[in-house]
Amino acid sequence: MSKLLLIIIIQLAYVPMLTLRTISMVKNLKIFTAVFGFLEALIYIFGLAIVLSGEQSIIEMVVYSFGFALGLIVGVYVEQKLAIGFTSVHVNINHENDEMVDMLREKGFGVTVFSGKGRLGNRQRLDILTRRKKEKELMNIIYSFEPEAFVISYEPKTFKGGYLTEIMKKRLRKSTSDQDTQTSQHIPLVKSVVDEITEEAKQLKNKW
Repeated sequence: MSKLLLIIIIQLAYVPMLTLRTISMVKNLKIFTAVFGFLEALIYIFGLAIVLSGEQSIIEMVVYSFGFALGLIVGVYVEQKLAIGFTSVHVNINHENDEMVDMLREKGFGVTVFSGKGRLGNRQRLDILTRRKKEKELMNIIYSFEPEAFVISYEPKTFKGGYLTEIMKKRLRKSTSDQDTQTSQHIPLVKSVVDEITEEAKQLKNKW
């Protein structure tokens, strides 16, 4: 029984590592990808060795697969809680709603308003870029004002310029002290890796 429990625990640790490695890879965080990949492989081999060692029990294999399925649920939960990155939201409504726009801006959301014409008449479109962890708050505000609004959201891969980028730059300047210009001297491997980890941590902080 203790062996079966250990298999489930290993799988619950393995799949979240897989999730974190995938997130790091998508976000182009090389060092974090390597670290999580190493831990993922280590846990995977350890769990597989337990299942395949000695008498190969069907029950252990089923429990191994069941633990993997539970781990996937935990992995999804971890990804949703981390909510790293940004979401771009397009909101289409059939009339002007300055009150909603003002409320969104007061809450710190960057809003760009467009006017257009659809099949049923004039429309107003709001383009909103927000951090993923604030997406639920954003949706609650939108639907409290416009329950019938047509909303599309997606995750942008890159963006440059604009209101949000300026805020991120200001925060980065405040959180990091001015560094001297690096000279063209040889940088030891350990220092180079540490510098890269620090840089990726800053990127992760900005995306989070």
